[in-house]
Amino acid sequence: MKFRLKKPAKKQQQRHIPRVQIKVRNGQLEIMGMGAWYSYWRDPYHLLLTIPWTGFLSLICIFYVTINTIFALAYWAGGDCIANARPGSFSDVFFFSVQTLASIGYGAMYPKTTYANIIVTIEALIGVMGIAVMTGLAFARFSRPTARVIFSRVALITVYEGLPTLTFRTANQRRNMILEAQMRVYLMRDEITAEGQFMRRIYDLKLLRNQTPSFTLSWSVMHVIDESSPLYGMTPESLIQTNTMLIASVSGIDETVAQVVHARHSYGTDDILWNNQFVDIIHQTPDGHRYIDYQHFHDVLPLD
Repeated sequence: MKFRLKKPAKKQQQRHIPRVQIKVRNGQLEIMGMGAWYSYWRDPYHLLLTIPWTGFLSLICIFYVTINTIFALAYWAGGDCIANARPGSFSDVFFFSVQTLASIGYGAMYPKTTYANIIVTIEALIGVMGIAVMTGLAFARFSRPTARVIFSRVALITVYEGLPTLTFRTANQRRNMILEAQMRVYLMRDEITAEGQFMRRIYDLKLLRNQTPSFTLSWSVMHVIDESSPLYGMTPESLIQTNTMLIASVSGIDETVAQVVHARHSYGTDDILWNNQFVDIIHQTPDGHRYIDYQHFHDVLPLD
């Protein structure tokens, strides 16, 4: 009995993954093109969600004119197939296509041949689908929840309650509440393992308070640098040598839209100041009330 050996199937061509450029600036790793709208050419849905509004509207206009031009050419190629349209007039069949695509139907021009009715049927179907897609994309862009949260431009390492403490502050720019707000702070730095391998390691920083029932005004975020802290024993020079970076991430439920919102900020080595303190932004009025002056939100003062 003879067996026929099957030839191995041709190996599918693997999709080429382009090289990702990473730049190190001030301890921060910048991935070139990350989050930019022009990096989604192969993902049309994300492209249309991330492209600026001017580009989004321009693409809609270009698509609208192009599709009407294609159908106008189809009507024009059918000869005298549209009633009350001037023979050979491209502008008439173009505006008839606009009326058909948008389901306007003035009644002044209408198809009078089987060929024209077939083209109208196809265009009406494409028009319904196109309007649904464009409406969905516009709604998706408008309905994305966003948080207007600001972070102080710098983070400080200073003494608080007799212990060195990393601190920065954040504020809710909207005059509403972010319910059940949670703050997470991560430290990233370069390390060499015991086996001599390079690693970009991530640490969770333990905060004095990592959540609040309602984030309405400002929030001072603090991490005590004790023996269990990854910042213990670090100096400004060692922060630079290890390309240390802090990432702060806050999330919560926006009371207005009842959806989860996120905001994040990163601090490089040049953004971490030692032996400074923030300028107080909470003041008291003569009648016993208080107010917050956000003009000095980012200001710091050196300690004596």
